[in-house]
Amino acid sequence: MDQIQDPTPDTEPACSEPASTEHSDAAPQDSTGGAISADQARLILRRVKDPDLNINIVDLGLIYEVHVHGSNVQVDMSLTSPGCPSGPEIMGEAEVQLRTIPGIGDVTMNLVWSPPWTPERIEPRVRAYMGF
Repeated sequence: MDQIQDPTPDTEPACSEPASTEHSDAAPQDSTGGAISADQARLILRRVKDPDLNINIVDLGLIYEVHVHGSNVQVDMSLTSPGCPSGPEIMGEAEVQLRTIPGIGDVTMNLVWSPPWTPERIEPRVRAYMGF
């Protein structure tokens, strides 16, 4: 698990809203013949951090669902608010990181607003650390 670096306990997430749930379908194949799973995609997405909070987007609860179809990955994610100025940066970095998976096909990033993101979506350990 990524280490949390210097989030201010009273800091509210800077951006985003809605959410969903996580799930995977089929496992894609990488160039070595191994399966790519939704769990592997989530692990890769942990590399992407909210630039304001320096917390990864998985622990922050921004990743709602990860669907794997063959070698293609579709991610449903949200932001902490609809007006998040870091939204394009976060989503772009998530796509870049997913494309590092050997054998990955198409990567589709879907921004969803329903249900709205709330601090309750933050991983409980991180939420406690942040003072929520």
